[in-house]
Amino acid sequence: MSKVLVTGADGFIGSHLVQALLAASHEVRAFCLYNSTGSWGWLDSLPEVTKARLEVVLGDIRDPLCVREAMRGCEQVFHLAALIAIPYSYVAPASYVETNIHGTLNVVQAARDLGVSRVVHTSTSETYGTAQFVPITEAHPLVGQSPYAASKIGADQIALSYWRSFQTPVAVLRPFNTYGPRQSARAVIPTIITQIAAGQRQIQLGALLPTRDFNFVADTCAAFLAIAGCDGALGQVVNASSNFEISIGDTAALIAEVMNAEVEISTDEQRLRPGGSEVNRLYGDNSRLRELTGWQPSYGGLEGFRQGLAITAEWFSDPANLVRYRSGSYAV
Repeated sequence: MSKVLVTGADGFIGSHLVQALLAASHEVRAFCLYNSTGSWGWLDSLPEVTKARLEVVLGDIRDPLCVREAMRGCEQVFHLAALIAIPYSYVAPASYVETNIHGTLNVVQAARDLGVSRVVHTSTSETYGTAQFVPITEAHPLVGQSPYAASKIGADQIALSYWRSFQTPVAVLRPFNTYGPRQSARAVIPTIITQIAAGQRQIQLGALLPTRDFNFVADTCAAFLAIAGCDGALGQVVNASSNFEISIGDTAALIAEVMNAEVEISTDEQRLRPGGSEVNRLYGDNSRLRELTGWQPSYGGLEGFRQGLAITAEWFSDPANLVRYRSGSYAV
C-alpha cells in the first residue's frame, strides 16, 4: 500500500476519506488548515487508536511551500482542500479564487515537480449548473452559477491542464451532493436533521423545489479509492452520483419520517440563493465510473437514501455531536 497525502483532511469528506484509506492499509499524511490551537478539525473526533496511525501536517493550501513539503515522499494525493460554502462565496469571492484555483495550482505543480504517481482532484456537481439534460454526463456544459462553482470550474481546468501539458497523472472526481455524519449545517440535510434533533418542529429552509442527487459519504469515499487505482481515469472527469433524484421538499419529508417527527416547513428568505444562482436540478449519470472501476453506490435509490439518512440522523442526534451545531441559526 502507498503513502498518500489528503488535503482538506480536517473537513467532512476528507476526514471520512482518511478513515477509508487507513482501513485499506495506506500510510496517510493528513494536511489540515493551520490554526493557532493546533486543531485537526474533524480528525480530532476520531478514536485515539486511529489518530495514532496518522501523520498530520498543519499548513495552508494557498502556500506553495507548505504544499510541496507536505507532499514530499507521498506517492498519491487526494486533493479535497477547498472553500465550499456557496452563500459565503457571494460574500468573499476572492478567497474562493485564492483557495480553490491557486490552491489547486499549488497541488498539481508540486505533484509534477515531485513525480507523484497519482493526483485525484475533487470537483463538484455544482460546476454543471442547472441540468440542461438528464441524467447529467461528464459531457454536460459547465456553468458557474455562483462564485464557488466558477472557482471549481477553474480549479478543474487547472488540474486537467497539467495532464494535457505535462502528463501529470491527474484524475478529476466530480461528486454529486455528499451527505453523512460530520457535515456542516450549511448543507441542507444537516440543516433539517439538526433542527428536528434539537426539538424544533417548524423547520426553516430555503427553496424546496430544486432536486439533488445525494450520495452517502461512504459511497463518495469508495469512489475516491476506486479512481485512485484506475489508470483509465487519468486525464478524465468522472461523476460520482447515485443516479437518483429527489427534491429538497421531499428530502425534508423523508428525514422527518426517518426521525419519527411531524414537522412544518417555512421559508427563510436569507436561505434563498439569488434567482440566477440557484441550481434547480442535479441528477447525475455514474456510468463512466461504473465502467472504469465497477463502483456501485451502496446507498443508491430511495431505500439506500433512507438508510443513509438514518445513519446520519442517528449521528447528529447524539447529544455529544449535536452540541457542536447551532441548530437555531443559519450557517453561511
